[in-house]
Formats: sequence, structure tokens, C-alpha cells
Amino acid sequence: MDRTARERLERDINSEVKTRFPAGSVQRVSLLQWGDDPALEPEELLVRVFVEAAGEPEDQQRALDDWAQAHQDAMKQMRRELSLRLPEARLLEFTVDAPDAARITMPDDPALTAEGLPPRELVATALRLLRRNYVSPGLAGQAAAAIEARLAAGEYDDLDEEALAERLTSQMQEICDDKHLRVGTMLPRQARPERGGPGEPGPRRPRPPGPGPGRDEPAGPRRPGNYGIYRAQRLDGNIGYLDVRGVPGPEEAGPVIAAAMELISGTYALIIDLRRNHGGSPHAVVLWCSYFFPDGNTHLNDIFSADTGETRQFWSLTYLPGTRYLDRPVYVLTSAETFSGGEDFAYTLQAQGRAEVIGETTGGGAHPTRMIPISATMGIGVPFARSVNPVTGTNWQGTGVIPDTAAPATQAYDVAYRKALQHVLSVTVPPPIADEAREALAALPGG
Repeated sequence: MDRTARERLERDINSEVKTRFPAGSVQRVSLLQWGDDPALEPEELLVRVFVEAAGEPEDQQRALDDWAQAHQDAMKQMRRELSLRLPEARLLEFTVDAPDAARITMPDDPALTAEGLPPRELVATALRLLRRNYVSPGLAGQAAAAIEARLAAGEYDDLDEEALAERLTSQMQEICDDKHLRVGTMLPRQARPERGGPGEPGPRRPRPPGPGPGRDEPAGPRRPGNYGIYRAQRLDGNIGYLDVRGVPGPEEAGPVIAAAMELISGTYALIIDLRRNHGGSPHAVVLWCSYFFPDGNTHLNDIFSADTGETRQFWSLTYLPGTRYLDRPVYVLTSAETFSGGEDFAYTLQAQGRAEVIGETTGGGAHPTRMIPISATMGIGVPFARSVNPVTGTNWQGTGVIPDTAAPATQAYDVAYRKALQHVLSVTVPPPIADEAREALAALPGG
């Protein structure tokens, strides 16, 4: 972990801990990694909490024990949540800030994460995560207060996890009007093997940062649906067509995107079908969009992260592994189902004047989101940032991407294909292509 990431994580844990324990009972938190403490191995972290303990050094052990006795429930909850959200934190320690001070050590305990939690604790945890992480703190506070009133009235006491997740999602979205914000059930994480135990693959080495395949991932295609590209073809009239139903990370999808763009590079116009696109990586959107601009000088998007206060700029890429698609019309198809990264793709090309959007207004989700575990079997997807387009100064949150040419989703393809064919017939093309275009145009509904 690099220094910046470590400092940010340590800062976040400090803030979390000081809200979990009574004011003045905790001094600070230190985050240690391999090399900082002999108990740690590569990839492992240690969270060390320094508590307030008055008195002489010989009295500090007693003071630490008294403190732990008074806060044992909060300590157990912190250990459980670290195991869920930061599994690299194999050790959690509580100590006092003095030389050779005693320590209370709590190792990662899979049994803690396997414990079933009552609905009241699940709701309280979800609300704490909402308040701490949501991109709009005011709305988070409103939603949490409304749900706390329902919690006090016992509304959730008899719900199973699936019903509870659906109820909380509906109530949060009703106030926040954010379809990315949701509570859901999930499979419990696989327990990490004990050091030297069965299944341990020998000495561990740091894994590369960022998303990527898991250790036990089988060989062969790593992403169903061909990395979101369901179809890439040449239509009659020499029109390109791409059916893109997802935007997975460029570290995985980059070669397939390049191949698709190469396949349609010789066409006279392009239709990009995003009607079933539910999103993915903003970095992949940048890669896709870069193919439609000549160089690295187009400012595509900004993302403001509320938790850090930082704004990250996204520009078109200077280098691409495939052929750019320039100086030809691009038509983007949308539906009410188009969401998140699919909307980013459409909105960015539309705002830059590089594509005509045809179809229905999209779903309206512009907030990057992270999934945070509540328990071993439940998590909350919390939008923590917002997109800010450099051309419009805003985004599509709540409003959706509004098409340039409105059409029912089922008719958007025919509308776009007609426009593309008319373009082909308006420029000089070889006679066989012109004949193809005229025949294809005549075959469309309405002739």
C-alpha cells in the first residue's frame, strides 16, 4: 500500500473509531503494514487503537482492562466490521500510548462475521454507513432520521434479510431519489485460511492493485458477455453497429474494445446501442469515448469524491491500441434501462457534440458507488461521488440523459439506421455501397 492510500485509510479509520466510542475515550488510531510490526506478513494490516488511560505506568494495565470491560461490545463490533470491510486487517489491537504498554489483541475471527445479526443492528449499521459515506450528507441525514423513527416503532423487527433489504432500499430511494443507493443481500465472503493451514498456497506475495481476477479464477473467458460487447458488425450501406451492454474495466476489456473498433473502422457511420447497458467502470467509458476524438486534449468528465473532497479529471487518451473513429456521424441508442456508466457514455458524447442520442430518456444514475458490507450476508451500495461534465457543468443524476431525437426504445434502431443510411447517400461512396444503402433504406418501416 502506498503512503497516500495508507494515510487516507488511516484517516478514515480514525474518524470511524472516534464516532464508535465515547468522546475522549480514544486518542488516535495507527495503521501498520508488513515491515512495521514483526507480527505482520505481506498483505496484512494491523489496526492499533490508543485509548485514554490515566495513571502511572503500573496502573495502565488495570486501566486498559477496565476500558475494555466497559467497551467490549463496541470492540467486538469493530472487529467484526474490520473483518467484513478490511479483511487485510488480520490484527486489531487496543493499547495505551506508553513505552512497553500492554496490548489487547483481537485477531481476525471468521466466526464473528458468520453471526446472524438482529434487524435492529442491521438497520443501525446501514444508517451509520449511509451518513458517513453518502455523497449528499443532507439527504443522508433526512433518510436516516426517517428510518430511525420507523426503527423505533418496530417496523423492521419481524422482517427477514431479503424483505428488510427491499424495505430499506425503497425508503432510502424515496427520500434521496438515487437508484444507485440500495441495500441488498449477498453471499458471505470466503474465510481466509489460517497461516500454514490447509489450502495455504505457501508464502504470500502482494497482489497487483486495482480490480482483477481472483486467485481461484478458472482459465478461459473471465467476463461473461464478451466484456459487454454483444455484437460488432457491418450493416448494409457500410454502417457500423456496436451492441454494448456493459463497460467493464479497460485493464480487462481494452483488447476487446480495440478489436471491436477495428472491425467497424472502415464504415461511413456508426450506431452504438446502449439500450441494455447498465454501466461499469468510468475508466472504460473514457477508453470508449477516446476513440471518437483525435488526441488527448478533450476534457471528458470530472468526478468529485465527497469523502476526500478531491476532484479527478478524465481526459481523452493520447494513445489507443486501435483506430480512432473520426469525422463520421455517430448515433447512440438509449432506453429507460440505460443506466450509470452507459449513461456516462451517452452523455459525454452528446455533451461534446460528437454523437446524436436517439431513443428514450435514461435511468438517471450519475453517482459512482461502492458496496459496503453490513454483515456477512447483507451490504449497502452507497454513492460516494458525483460526475461533473466540463461542458454542461452538471450531470444526468435524476434527470437521465435526454435524447436529441426521442423515440420508443423499440424504434430507436430503425430511426438511427435511417439517419445513417441517409448520410451515406448524401456523400460520395462507391456505387455498390450506394445501392446497398438505397435497398436497406427502402426495406425499413415506412420505406
